Amino acid sequence: MRKLRWEFVMAIIGFWFVLFMTWNEYSKVLTFSVVLTGIFIAFIRIHWYPLAFDKNIERVESYLRNQKNTPGMYINYVMANKLDDEAEVVMEQVRLKYKREVAQAPFKAAYGFYNNDMNAIREAIPHIRWSDYRAYYETYLLMEEGNSEQARERLKSIKKHWMRSALLGAIELKAGRRELAIQLAKEALDVSKGVHHYVLYKEYERLYPEVVKTVS
Repeated sequence: MRKLRWEFVMAIIGFWFVLFMTWNEYSKVLTFSVVLTGIFIAFIRIHWYPLAFDKNIERVESYLRNQKNTPGMYINYVMANKLDDEAEVVMEQVRLKYKREVAQAPFKAAYGFYNNDMNAIREAIPHIRWSDYRAYYETYLLMEEGNSEQARERLKSIKKHWMRSALLGAIELKAGRRELAIQLAKEALDVSKGVHHYVLYKEYERLYPEVVKTVS
């Protein structure tokens, strides 16, 4: 609803702006360029900002909750909030929408992570195109299989800071070093943004309640 209100307001502003420029006899090229720029900025604000840059949990959650018609995005909300029955339905929608194996692979790995299904993750890894995400799940598998030293070495290849901190925190927690894990969780939250920040936040609500209090 909030998204629709924002789009309505932007449409009204755009209409009056075009009317103003027409009345004042600005050139059609200039008018078109300004309107196009405004549409682009509005699109960034409505879609890309909460997706990739926003760190406000309520705004990102509102954005994700309104993505029911986009299963590849909505599944982040469903899994982050542990909506098991809905997760299965949305995952099936993802499979139907994305036919190619390389498109399905990141979702299959994430769903395997969600269900603690190591075989599903293992099968998906070779088909993940993005090296950081592939290394992320490879590191996670190594950690779960008890190969913590190999996991530490594998995560060094990951460029994304939040991924390295989150994984290292998981390794330290598994090793019984909770205080160090908490520090790394705080670091992961601090450097993450958008959907990644939201998903980490929801996970850390369950694992480290003391961490999320500092960023609420």
